[in-house]
Amino acid sequence: MPRYVLFFAEINRADLPDVGGKGANLAELWHIPGIAVPEGFCVTTGAYAAFVAASPEFAALLKALETVDITSPGELRQAGQRLRDHLESLAIPAPVEQAIVQAWETTGCDYHYAIRSSATAEDLPTASFAGQQDTYLNIAGERSILDSVRKCWASLFTDRAIAYRRQNGFAHDKVLLSVVVQRMVYPEAAGIMFTADPVSGNRTVVSIDAGFGLGEALVSGIVTADLYKVKAGKLVAKKIGRKQVAINAAPAGGTVRETITGDRQTAQVLSDGDAVSLAGIGRTIEQHFGSPQDIEWCLADGQLHIVQSRPITTLYPLPAATGNTLRLFLSLGHPQMMTDAMKPLGLSVLRTIVPFGKASPGDESDLLQAAGSRPYLDATPLLAYPELRARLPGLLRNIDETIGRAVEEYTAQEEFRAGAPGDKKLPLSLAKALFPTAFAILGNLLYRDNGQAIEDLDRFIAAKTSENRGKLQNVSGPARIALIRETLAALMPTILPRAAPFLAPALITYKLIERLSVKWLGDAAELGDIGKSPPGNVTSEMGLALGDVADAVREHPAVSEYLRQADDATFLDGLRAVPGGEQVLPALVAFFARYGMRGPGEIDLTRPRWREAPTQLVPAILSHLRGREPGRHRCDFLAGQQAAAAAAARLVDRLRHTPAGFFKARRMQRLIRVHRALIGLREHPKYFLVQNLDIVKQALMQEAAALVADGVLAEPQEIFWLTLPEIARTVETRRLDRAILAERREKYLADAKLVPPRAMTSEGEIIAARPHAQAPPGALAGTAVSAGTVAGRARVVLSLEEALLDKGDILVAPYTDPGWTPLFPLAAGLVTEVGGLMTHGAVVAREYGIPAVVGVEGATRLIRDGQLIRVDGSQGFVEILPP
Repeated sequence: MPRYVLFFAEINRADLPDVGGKGANLAELWHIPGIAVPEGFCVTTGAYAAFVAASPEFAALLKALETVDITSPGELRQAGQRLRDHLESLAIPAPVEQAIVQAWETTGCDYHYAIRSSATAEDLPTASFAGQQDTYLNIAGERSILDSVRKCWASLFTDRAIAYRRQNGFAHDKVLLSVVVQRMVYPEAAGIMFTADPVSGNRTVVSIDAGFGLGEALVSGIVTADLYKVKAGKLVAKKIGRKQVAINAAPAGGTVRETITGDRQTAQVLSDGDAVSLAGIGRTIEQHFGSPQDIEWCLADGQLHIVQSRPITTLYPLPAATGNTLRLFLSLGHPQMMTDAMKPLGLSVLRTIVPFGKASPGDESDLLQAAGSRPYLDATPLLAYPELRARLPGLLRNIDETIGRAVEEYTAQEEFRAGAPGDKKLPLSLAKALFPTAFAILGNLLYRDNGQAIEDLDRFIAAKTSENRGKLQNVSGPARIALIRETLAALMPTILPRAAPFLAPALITYKLIERLSVKWLGDAAELGDIGKSPPGNVTSEMGLALGDVADAVREHPAVSEYLRQADDATFLDGLRAVPGGEQVLPALVAFFARYGMRGPGEIDLTRPRWREAPTQLVPAILSHLRGREPGRHRCDFLAGQQAAAAAAARLVDRLRHTPAGFFKARRMQRLIRVHRALIGLREHPKYFLVQNLDIVKQALMQEAAALVADGVLAEPQEIFWLTLPEIARTVETRRLDRAILAERREKYLADAKLVPPRAMTSEGEIIAARPHAQAPPGALAGTAVSAGTVAGRARVVLSLEEALLDKGDILVAPYTDPGWTPLFPLAAGLVTEVGGLMTHGAVVAREYGIPAVVGVEGATRLIRDGQLIRVDGSQGFVEILPP
């Protein structure tokens, strides 16, 4: 026979299925020495199960919730009310009622009680469910307590609880409810304490809200509480609120709302000493539970009582860090235009590619850590050098302005300055190692003919990629995994020395053209056109090639119709059976042969490539068919080249009519020539990396297939949940703890819902810095990266697979990487949430001559699909226009 009641002294966190998250946490608090917790007991989930089992209608009412539209307030309200009314009309089974009454008598009939719900999916590390069910305070007497317990059971189906469960993936019939019955404390003050700052995320700061009377006033949001912040045992901040109301216990039971008058409104609720003492209690509780806590407390007769503790579920996870030194971590995903969560193998591959912070080349770098299933680079070592510390923010602004400003803000903080490592000098050996590259950059800037640079690098990339492919196909088993790690570790040292002597002049000349134009002429009017349609850019060429595919499809309506319902597994085979399919097939096969290894989020090895999921390209192809005439993409590219040539000639001619014009014109001609010859190389390093990631992925999938054949894996894709070192062990031993796969899948799904910060410290503080932009009132500020102004219809696209643009639409997206390039010929403007002057979307927007603003926080949420907007790519803001 199930136990219907458990006292706090009998419970620990293993009893969560019986007493729910709140009950288990409260009992854990009761067991911590030195923590004052009012006496009480839990009515178990077994009691709830017996209660609802007495109803023949409950199962049908519960099943009806599965079809409720939670976005419809009326429908949600009706469904919830129906269930609650039914449960509140049920009698409590006699054995359950008897157990509750006996526990109440044991705990004390003369006391008043707080009656709180405690669901089995409540106060968990991944979902707090805070405030989803009801609480009843200052309840006295047998009948009132039983009625309150029944109401708590019914509150499992409040409108907000039904919606919350649906949104967080909890089945209604899998969540059971316990009820906490606890002696009331009549406090002079009460509130909430977070053992990590809930705003900044800083794990070293305890944040305390405090008000007079019961804590319900704070929880209900009807009072402006005092705020106290404690760090390292010291009160570091204090803000006294104007407290106009308090909720207190009524003598006859229940609660009463009272008005606070006079000076007491602004009186300090907690003394400084009490705030520090409370923070110390918070740290003890945090240490016990092993994670930051959201704690409800109250102060009565000079004693601090704890009445609840739950995990804080809104904090972004910390990257791994060793030692006590304050460290700064920067998001790698934002500059790479890929802020989605990544599976363990994808993160492990990136950590192996990073050439620094390793004991041996094939290891994972300690300087790149995972947090929230995203990669974060530890920038702390760079900040130890004054030269790098001064220049790093400016360099980062070219990639992501907000990250650059965050670094600037961080290094200006008193806390960084106080704990900063001593200023280091760059080693002479580094200068010697970089001298050949610096000399080559200077030569390419000043006098070398760079006309063959792109072709030379193309040949080098092709040869090296072919070499790596051959090596990985000639081995198998543990030897292949070792070679994969070695190959990945060599990618950056292979490509960067070859590309840097050309990439640096390409970027430097862009800045010089702009700076000298402004200095000598007062404006940089020609700069936008000079950057259009550069030769040799592999990403632009990919967009043109997809336009060719669209033109091939255009001639065959049956193929267009087939693409709308095509399947990845039979994509090319199915095409052969469609009228016109054989004519289109060569264009598609040629495209996949050259670009099939690409795709959205391509820095993540685990993401599907176009070759693996060709339907990802269908929206872009169909958008070309709707939005453009045959051959228009080629004509537009040619027009861009002509516009660039005309702008260059115009700029040079203007300079000739200035003092010392001949010399200025000659200098500008050289800068333009170098820039046009080399800027097309900008995407080559990533193109090299992506090709080799594809080779590595194919080799890993072959090893995964062998593990499936041996019964180690259920399917090849399960290898994505392992790191490279783990894969090496699994391939060697043919053994795997499969529980780890389910754990990581669950963590990944939870992390995917998080919003990754651009910059954070090892203490968890998120360093936020908004871009500078002179935006009109109501406009959305960002970073101007491609000049011009355009108004048009916003097309909000969250993933490439759902992208359907018409010619003239303004593309609004979280980010764009090379996989998004096919959409640029259709877009009249670009707005992204991340990016900087030299990131993919910005450069391609300049090449196509469309206005662009990047780094617009929340753009895909604040701009609705179909709204009319104006993009000012010169000043860096977006306006939402009236219909």
